[in-house]
Order: sequence, then structure tokens, then C-alpha cells
Amino acid sequence: MSITAEDRSIAIVGINYPPERTGIAPYMGALAHGLAARGCGVRVVTAQPHYPEWRIHEGYHHWSQNEDDSGVEVHRRLHMVPKKPQGLPRLISELSFGARVSLDGGMGHPGAIVLVSPALFSSAVANLRARLRDRSTPVIIWVQDLYGRGMAETGGDGLVTKVVRRVEGHLLRRATRVVVIHERFKRAVVEDYGVDPENVVVVRNWTHLPAHAPIERLAARLERGWGDETVLLHAGNMGVKQGLDHVIAAARVAQDRGANLRFVLLGDGGERAKLEELAVGLDNVQFLDPLDDEAFRRALSAADALLVHEAPGISEMAVPSKLTSYFDAGRPVLAVTDLLGITAEEVRAAGAGIVVRSGDPDALIAGALRLGGDAALAERLGASGRAYRECVLSERAAVDAFAQVLGVKDRRKTRSEDSRPPAGVAERRAERREAAAQAA
Repeated sequence: MSITAEDRSIAIVGINYPPERTGIAPYMGALAHGLAARGCGVRVVTAQPHYPEWRIHEGYHHWSQNEDDSGVEVHRRLHMVPKKPQGLPRLISELSFGARVSLDGGMGHPGAIVLVSPALFSSAVANLRARLRDRSTPVIIWVQDLYGRGMAETGGDGLVTKVVRRVEGHLLRRATRVVVIHERFKRAVVEDYGVDPENVVVVRNWTHLPAHAPIERLAARLERGWGDETVLLHAGNMGVKQGLDHVIAAARVAQDRGANLRFVLLGDGGERAKLEELAVGLDNVQFLDPLDDEAFRRALSAADALLVHEAPGISEMAVPSKLTSYFDAGRPVLAVTDLLGITAEEVRAAGAGIVVRSGDPDALIAGALRLGGDAALAERLGASGRAYRECVLSERAAVDAFAQVLGVKDRRKTRSEDSRPPAGVAERRAERREAAAQAA
């Protein structure tokens, strides 16, 4: 599959896009701008921003809205945003976005289409619309989460899980290419859905935070009013799969024991209100609203350890996007998850932290206090994570890999080559110059 020089247009269809700061949105934004910088005409079809609060952001309550985002065409479509993003309301939400995309989404007639999953069902609807319009257009599915694995791991109903798996498998098998974010995802789509392994490409996610000068940790810590206690910070979405009710339970145990430990939950999500209710009466739990990039980075740097937490039973459905920002911060990671799951494997591969079993409050507390009480260990793990982010999880390498999947050459690198004369012309010119010199 390749895109000709005459048709370098790409349509990216996904439900999340900046100004959303967490989850998939930063990756969609970076990919769109990266492809545009390589000379492609990029058109993004997305929803009005609503994540992770699951509320439409102020100023975006428009049925349709078109923007120019630094050279990227952005076509926003209002869809149904559920108050509780699980089960049937989540399905209806995705289908409503898929319907908007199919009926008046503004995809145009691109040289290739990239569909981002999640959202699975809107991607399936958009794929059907694209196939009906022109079967020759390459369709690439970019898999950030695996719905089928997720339904199974969160105890979804048998019939619902079967339907989800059937839709996911059909979509992935019919794609021109499937791009996944981890080798274990590749193995899963090949084994679970029978996708041809030659059609599956691994492109790792990266940190969306730009390069920055070193942060003075003590000053950043004082900004937050944190003292000499061990600060364990969880950043990002507060949803069902994170299982953060177990963190609140651990905080209650820690407070009863008099442990010098503060639990900070930074961000928003469908479960935040419930978590705040559970934390009533706990002096060692702090909730922070989402922060801009600079304040977010300073908060991560100020913490003693950064928490990635998954509910018991979660193992293979996703690679938490927060890990790239955690590694970038240079602070040690406490991974509370399945000991053999994909998140545990990633933290171990980076050498960036320690892993304990989810659902065990004693292990969570002991892990946090260990990282907070051993400065040398914390420094070593943080430096290892930072090195892993720079060597393995760079944005430039990821966008280059995606461009290769699309058959797009980087005009910034080939401009000097394109200006060269065709083969043989330079030699003939040199011969004429030599002949003219001899004649003179």
C-alpha cells in the first residue's frame, strides 16, 4: 500500500482530539501535525472535546464546527455524551458519533483513512461508509485499546462480549493495515481474531510533553503544599478499569496505621464523584483538577512515586497512556496491576519501577513507602524510565513509523534529493562542461 505524490491526503477519524489533554487525544494531535509537517494534507474528523470529564467543554456546544489547527483541518461533530460512560450509554454514544461522521463528517475523498479505536463502534460505522464510497481507499485501524479483551477482563455479559468481539474482529480483518501500540497487542489480534500478522504493525505511543529544562523538585513540591510525607500520585482518567476505589481503601488502611503517606488523584473521569464520596473523612487523600502541561509536569516531578493502578483482573486490554508521561518525569513508578499483565511487562522493560498485585492494599502501601523511603532506588528507577522514554518512546520515531505504514515520504528529508537531476543527466552535464573547457 502506498499513497501517490498526487494524493497525499489523509483523513484521521477518532472521537478524541486536543484540547483534550489525556488519553488518546494528544497522540491523535501529534500524528496529525506530524503527517502535515511531512507534506500531507491532513483532515481530522472528531467529536467536540468532552474527555475525561464526560462533559462537553465550554465553548464547544456546536452541532458542527470546523477549525484550522496549525495546518490541520479539524471537523468537529457534536455527539451524545453519556453521564455514565459504560454499557448501553457508551454504545449509543459511539454510534451517534459514527452516524455523524458517516452522514456529514467531512472525510472528503482522502488517499487513506486512519480510524482510531477506541471508539470501536464509530470506527466500524465509518469503515462501512468508507467502503461503500470507495473500496480502493486504504483503511488503517489504529488500536489503542482492545475492546474484546477489556470486556472479558471487566466481567462483561457473555452476549455483549460476543457481539463486541465479532464487531472488533470484523473491523480488524477487513482493514488494509492494523497499527497496534504493543507487541502483545499484535499477538492478541492475530490469535483472537485471525488477523494476518503481515498486516499488523507495532507503533509505540510516546510522551506528548515537549522537551523541557530540569525541574527543581523542592520548589515544585512547595507549590503543592506537600511536606515531608511520601506523595504517591495517580494522574489521568478516573474510570472503571483503573479500579481506584482500591486506592481509597488502601488510603484508609494507611491512615489507620498512621503511615506518613499522601495519595494524590490528579485528573477527572466518570468515577471521580464516587471516589470523592468514598474518601470522605480521609485526610491523606487529595484530588486535583486537570492541569495544563507545565503544571502537570511539575506535579509529576514533585511526587515521590507515580501510580498506575488497574482493577483486579485487568491484564491485556490496554497499555496505560500515562506511562509515557511518567517515564518522562524521571520519577519511579508503582504499578499496581496483574503481575503478568501488559502494564507490568512495560514497567519492567523500562526498569522504571516496582510492580505489586492489584487488590492488595498492604502491598500498595508497602510499595509506596519503599519508593518514598529509598532516594537512591527512586533516582535509579526514575533515570531508567527517562532513558527508556528517550530511546524507545520518541515521538519522531513513532510518527516516522506511521508515515511508513501510509507510504508517505518525509519531504523535509527528501527535498534535496528531489532537486537532483535524473540519473545520467549529471554525468552528461559534466561531460559537456569538460568538452567546453577543452575547446576553450
